[in-house]
Amino acid sequence: QLQLVESGGGLVQPGGSLRLSCAISGFTLHNYVIGWFRQAPGKEREGVSCITSSGVSTNYADSMKGRFTISRDNAKNTVYLQMNSLKPEDTATYYCAADVFCSSDYVRMDYWGKGTLVTVSS
Repeated sequence: QLQLVESGGGLVQPGGSLRLSCAISGFTLHNYVIGWFRQAPGKEREGVSCITSSGVSTNYADSMKGRFTISRDNAKNTVYLQMNSLKPEDTATYYCAADVFCSSDYVRMDYWGKGTLVTVSS
């Protein structure tokens, strides 16, 4: 059974860092792209970043470029999202998703984790 489990969220002060993990089981990571999405209260889910099986990454929003970095470890079947210089507006539930192709449109991703909450506050 295909499963994605996010971890690493929590409370962090503005300017701080967090590394989120997405542990994948039930399928071979090599065959899929993995995307990170986030959803703030009252807002639509938005694409953060995506990484292909060969390690090519795409960041979807200018507000996160230079601060968020996606990476993957195929041997560990895990994808990471390193988040630096966090801002209060980064507060959201962060989800990882899998599919054959990357997309910033969440409706195009077939497999989802349950999310991990990131709160940026002093």
